[in-house]
Parts: sequence; C-alpha cells; structure tokens
Amino acid sequence: MVTYADRPWLKHYDSGVPASLHPYPNIPLFQFLHEAAQKFPSNIALVTQTHVPVAGRIAKSLNYAEVDAASDALAVGLIEMGLKKGDRVALVMPNTASFIISYYGVLKAGGVVAATNPTYPAEKMQFQINDSGAAFVITLTLFYNMLKEIQPRTQVKTIIATNVKEYLPGLARTLFTIAKEKKTGHALSALQSGDVWLQDILTKHAGKKPNISVTGDDLAIFQYTGGTTGVSKAAASQHKAVVANIIQSKAILLNGSNAAVSSNEVFLGAIPFFHVYGLVTVVGFAMSLGARIVLVPNARDIDDVVDTIQTFKPTLFMGVPALYNGINNHARVKSGEVSLKSIRVCMSGSAPLPAVTKRTFEQLSGGKLLEGYGMSETPTATHANPVLGENRTGSIGLPFPDLDCKIVSLDDGITEVAVGEVGELLMSGPQVMTGYHNQPEETAKSLRVHADGKRWLYTGDIARMDEDGYFYIVDRKKDMVLIGGFNVYPVQVDKVLAEHPSVLECAVAGVPHEEKEGQEMLKGWIVLRPDCAATPEELVAHCLKYLSRYEVPTRFAFVDALPKSVVGKTLRRELIELEMRERAQKKANASVNAG
Repeated sequence: MVTYADRPWLKHYDSGVPASLHPYPNIPLFQFLHEAAQKFPSNIALVTQTHVPVAGRIAKSLNYAEVDAASDALAVGLIEMGLKKGDRVALVMPNTASFIISYYGVLKAGGVVAATNPTYPAEKMQFQINDSGAAFVITLTLFYNMLKEIQPRTQVKTIIATNVKEYLPGLARTLFTIAKEKKTGHALSALQSGDVWLQDILTKHAGKKPNISVTGDDLAIFQYTGGTTGVSKAAASQHKAVVANIIQSKAILLNGSNAAVSSNEVFLGAIPFFHVYGLVTVVGFAMSLGARIVLVPNARDIDDVVDTIQTFKPTLFMGVPALYNGINNHARVKSGEVSLKSIRVCMSGSAPLPAVTKRTFEQLSGGKLLEGYGMSETPTATHANPVLGENRTGSIGLPFPDLDCKIVSLDDGITEVAVGEVGELLMSGPQVMTGYHNQPEETAKSLRVHADGKRWLYTGDIARMDEDGYFYIVDRKKDMVLIGGFNVYPVQVDKVLAEHPSVLECAVAGVPHEEKEGQEMLKGWIVLRPDCAATPEELVAHCLKYLSRYEVPTRFAFVDALPKSVVGKTLRRELIELEMRERAQKKANASVNAG
C-alpha cells in the first residue's frame, strides 16, 4: 500500500531531475544577479519594448552588468536615506525595468520588498502599505498623486518616483513625451519636498556598492494573500526560501540543463511581478540563468502579448489559463500569421487549466504547457507535471524535489487519509514561509509542527493524490473565487455592497463563466430595501470606489430573500445551484423555441 511518506512521485520525475537538491545554498536572492553579471555581463537581461506607429515594435535593452550596477547604486542610495536592515519598501509598479532594478536594490540594501498591485484603489493600497510598515515607496509617476494622498495615513517617509518612459527606446520615449505622457497621467513636473527621483539616485551613486551583510536567513519579501479567512495578510519569506524555490523550478523545468545552455532562454515577462508567481518563476528564474526577460507591462492587452511573441520569440512562458486561452483564440494566431513555435515550455498556475486550452496551445506552439500549483506562502511553485513525462488531465502534477506532501482529514487536520481519498493538502519543504507578518494566530493555524518534527503548511485546499504521486485539487476549502488569476473573497465584496444605501442584504459567489470555458465570474444576489431601487450599473460604480475591477461582480440578480441556514448563515452553494438551474432552463427553452 502506497503512503505519502513513500514519495511515489519521485519515480515519475523526468530523467535528470534529482530526488533531492540538498544542500541548498544559504545565499541572498541577489547573488544570482551578481553571479550572472560576472559570468554573462553583456547578456541582455531586460528588454523594454513597445509598438510605435510607422516604426513598428522597437526595443531597448539592459544587460546584466547594467542591471547589477543600477541596483547596487539604488541600494547605496536607500541606505544613505536611512533604510535599515529589515525595513520594508513598497513597490507600486507594473512589469518594467524600474521594477526589477528596484526589487534587487531593496534586497541589496537589506530591505524587505512588499510589492503591491498598482491598480488597487487608494483604500486597499493604504491598508497594505500600512500593514507592511513600509518606510519607502518606489512608484511610477502615474500613481504618485494617489500615494501622496494616502501618505499622511501611513508610515511612509519618502516616495521615490520613476517615469515609465525612462527605459523606453529613444523614438518611443520622444513620441510618448509629446503625445501620451500628459494625456495618460504619467506627466509629473516636480516632486513634493522629501521625495526623490529614482534616476537621480542612480546617477548620484553610480559605480558604488552597498556595504551591508545580507544572508539567506534574512527576510526578503512580503506577499499579500487573503489566505483561508479572506483577511489580507503578508506571507513573509526568507531569501533562502525563494532561492530554494528557484533552484527547484530550474531542476523541474529545465530537466537538468546547465546554466551555460540555459542563459540563451528568453522569458516572456507577462504575468505580474508584484505577485510571487511572476517574481519567482520569471524574474528570479531568469536571473539565476543569465537569461533574457521581455517585459510586458499589461498582459490583458492580448494584441500586445501576441505581437511581442511574434517579435521576440520567447522560449519559456509562465502564465495563467485565461492568458493562454486568449492567445489561442487570437485572430492572428488562429490564422497562422503569428507563430508560437519558439515556445518550448510553459507553466500554468493560479487557476485550473482546461484540457482544451492545454491541447490547443500545445498544438499551436509545439511546446509543453504544464499545469502546476503553488502558493504565496511557498513562496510560489510546489507542483508541476513533468516536461517529458506523462501529463495527467486535471492534475497539478508532482511535488518538487525535497517537498513533502500529504492529505489529512478535514475533520481533525491530523489523520492522514488513504491514498485516493480527499482531504486538506499539507506541505513541508525548504521554500515554506516563516509566517504571516504581525499575525501570530493566523501563522499558528497555517504552520504546525507534527509528531514527525516537520513544520507543515496547511494550504486550505481540498485535494487528493493518486497511487503514482500525482496530485489533484478537488475544491477550495473556503468560498474563495479565482477571477483572472487573482483571489477574490466574496465576504469582502459583500461588505462593500452592503454599504450601498439601497441594499438590504446581499451575497456574492463565483459561478462558471458563461462564455470562457474553465473560468469563473462573480455574481451578486441583492435584496433591496423597501421602496428603494438600484441598477447593476449603479452597484458596479459603487464597488469600484473600494475594490479592484476583478473583485466587482459582472452580473446581479435582484431577489426577495437569500437562502440561509438555521443559524442565519447565507448558503452560497444554494445560490450557485439556483444559477445553474436557471441556465439549464433557459437553454431548454431556447431549444424548444428553435424546434
């Protein structure tokens, strides 16, 4: 009888993938960048690219020596401005060269990076900056004014600003300055007292190196995640945890390739770097190889993504199902005008990967699209299907080397269930976080030491393992919904909707998307106050004041009452079942009418 302790997954690793990668180096994250700059100083590290009318798609590149030197200069500047080891710095930027220079600059200064979604509304941005205790913020000029508004309600002492055009190609920079900078909100003539331009810091400290000791035991990142409760909290990870995860990812995805060969890889940098998925599997992975990242600031612009693939021929592509599906269905890809043939290996995470999306993308590219799994707490990837071996439909694949996994009873959280049965997925390995920042109770719930002496992470996901060690996510333990790769917590949306003056009661739940296979959409059920009225448009406008766009329901139903349990708890599952019955009835009616 197979047990979890047997690690049956090891037998199904691709040849060249070791069962263990111990010992992991106790080094800071930026050591990868520094070593790449020494070994491959002229290798292109970052490609900032854009489309210019008449000229077409043009690019500007930074090599490894330049990125290493710029981040050194920023580190020196931050220390001079008062940053102390362990201080947090918030990064409020999309995927740009400035983001990566800032990321490594903060780490080299001994700081902790707390990257946040730059599209967050002010209230949510304020919460995360406050919770992290950030003393500095590095941001694009586009978000500077909003940050100044919330700064008095935070601990932020200094805002460092950078303009998106600073790393644009020359022609694009000129055209942007003339035609778009002011119109799009990027124009900023001057900074307020106490704030600094990023480029001024880099110029002032060019050629200098920080004199501070940073080890693998120091904290590197805060990644905000709702966890299982819906309360936003920062998963804190040490340098050595992120380093371990990068080394594991290399072993799994490159199947034993060495760094000299792998430095030729071209990563498509489309998934957000403000989330650990992009930060580790794109930025950290590429830097550890001396490989190239082609930057894509907005992956929702599928036209731009497709054109970028056609022009820059990426070989590795980390993404989410919605992005792969969008590419599959793009007119230029379907017609054969744009080729995906350069892409050799892709990883899909953040949401279940529909079989048709995987099959179609692999047919179009000739490469492998691997479904995987990870968490902000690990700090990202933990499972993946093999590159060369069997990919099992619906499976998140095999655990990474040195990661122990088991499925335990949902009743007591301790007893291991039999292989093939469902329960909560637990994980233990070198990449697991230290805990949640300033939340000891939540940390104690999520990280527990068992009788075997190991520290186990409770994922909050219901899963099962088959006899061969392939894992499958069966359901979410809580009511979390995945919208466009982002976690959405219905109870938080409920609270916002409940503040609308016309709303008496409300409930939000995720339902299958009516048009996009394998994806979810948010629907809200509303009970109005007597003699009050509201339209879906009004409710959306209300939500957008407090929530990100992906957190706002796209459909609403106005009902007389909500289904509830005997203790008064709203039964979301019944609302979802009601939605599916209504859809089935609508489909049946349409069929009768057509006949």
